[in-house]
Amino acid sequence: MSRPQRMSLAEKHETILALQQHRINTLTGLRHVEKAFAALNTPDVSEPMTAAWTYYVSSNNLLTELRGLTRNYPFSSYCVDEAKRRVYADPESNRSWNLCWLVLQKIKDDKLIGYYAQYQASQPATWGGHKPTDEHVKQLTGVLVREWKGALEQMLRYWEEPPTQ
Repeated sequence: MSRPQRMSLAEKHETILALQQHRINTLTGLRHVEKAFAALNTPDVSEPMTAAWTYYVSSNNLLTELRGLTRNYPFSSYCVDEAKRRVYADPESNRSWNLCWLVLQKIKDDKLIGYYAQYQASQPATWGGHKPTDEHVKQLTGVLVREWKGALEQMLRYWEEPPTQ
């Protein structure tokens, strides 16, 4: 396994500027920077990294990337919003600079996918304005849970270990 290259002071400042200007705003890009900053282990990178993750989540890029992984049945914005609300209400949420990871982990730990999958499957709007049968709700809930859990797990794989302090 290769060791990460050392980042020069100029590269670090350019990367911080890119984060502040939101030029790096994908999960892959932010994870790359997060790994490089972790290798630096300097306190001046914490605030820009925290702000970048917060922007990634609050600008709906997290939801957009989740929906990119769930094209057949788009990931629920209600699920992501509820996870964000719970993270902000959780006194343990300061254990990581990474709001994205906290939100994804909250979705998993609090089993939000099952609830929101059933909610979505039971909505008449999902069925063209018609009230669905219990069997249809059950079937669609199962499909949504499988697809959404797959996307959640795929995104959580970006972290070999939790980004906690």
